[in-house]
Amino acid sequence: MRSYSGLFRTREFTPLFLSVSLQTAASTVAALALGTLVYRATESPLLSAMSMFGQQLAQVVGATTLLSAADRLPPRATTAGIACAFAVGTALMAAPGLPVGAIFAVLFLLGLVQSLDGGVRWGLLNEILPKDGYLLGRSVFNMMSGIMQIAGFATGGVLVVLLSPGTTLLAAAALYLISAVVARLGLTPRAPRAVGRPSIAATWRTNALLWSSPPRRTTYLLLWIPNGLVVGCESLYVSYTPEHAGALFACGAFGMFVGDVAVGRLLPRALRRRLGIPFLLLLAAPYLLFALHPAVPLAAACAALASVGFGASLIQQERLMELTPEELGGHALGLHSSGMLTMQGLSATLAGAVAQLTAPGPAMTVMAAASIAVTLTLAAAGRRQGRGPLDAPAPVTDDAAPVRRR
Repeated sequence: MRSYSGLFRTREFTPLFLSVSLQTAASTVAALALGTLVYRATESPLLSAMSMFGQQLAQVVGATTLLSAADRLPPRATTAGIACAFAVGTALMAAPGLPVGAIFAVLFLLGLVQSLDGGVRWGLLNEILPKDGYLLGRSVFNMMSGIMQIAGFATGGVLVVLLSPGTTLLAAAALYLISAVVARLGLTPRAPRAVGRPSIAATWRTNALLWSSPPRRTTYLLLWIPNGLVVGCESLYVSYTPEHAGALFACGAFGMFVGDVAVGRLLPRALRRRLGIPFLLLLAAPYLLFALHPAVPLAAACAALASVGFGASLIQQERLMELTPEELGGHALGLHSSGMLTMQGLSATLAGAVAQLTAPGPAMTVMAAASIAVTLTLAAAGRRQGRGPLDAPAPVTDDAAPVRRR
């Protein structure tokens, strides 16, 4: 499958695309409103950063306890249920006078729910599309994410200024609810991809199986760490320039859109395989300038240029799918999503702590330098593993992993 029109002619692609688009817009609007709300209440860069990305710390708990459910629950009901849970939680955080501690408790619960989302969503996408259509389909979702973030941060910034953070959170809750309705009415009922009951033991066994291959392990680390450290830079936008944070987020989203178009549609396979590491270096390098506290226009240009490097995620995901047995696709993608979001939450916390001790600009430079160092280290490890044929997927047995239903 090589055309966007072919994707949208696929029966369930469009409703899944619309549902995820609405969720992305909702999460973008909610994050900016919540970060602003907490910063106004506490004047703390650390707490502001954690309010925007802290729920992702709960991903590590979900990834080690709940992830086996990603292949064992009916996709339509689970997708709609997750959106409903976020609608309720986001509306609850809009309650006037809610203590900051209570906000973080709700964020933790939403993070547990979200730990299932990546595995269910991208496992369903893998089922909907033919095998050669996943990368193109995922690139369309990533491009949509960039567009929705541009619109969401711009709209959220206006709503926060004209109305209030609480009212903006209620608008985000409404978007989540509409997303749930679209998923429930637009997707067709499907049986779970695997049989058996979800369990912590099954989650651990499959995680260990996926982690057992050195090339897969390196690929996961490339997906998680450099990306997460740069999101730590982004988590400081509100404290760097409270009045223009929405503009920085929107410019970053535009850069991500450009990177996803280039990787998903323009670059031939052989070339994009060689650009994974350069894209990751581009992702971090512009943030080195923030130690000089550039003015908002230059800061926005740096954010846009850096975010082109998020296209590296598509390259690494393609590699991950080549290294993963088909019957573990949903779990593998869920582990990628949970690990990535966990690292983003940890990095936001670390970046906020560094900014608390120094200032937001220097903290961004520290996080960017760490991202570059990790990328170069993992690139060297990948070279030591060799450039020969892809390693064969590890054998899968009935007691080690779910059985895929044909």
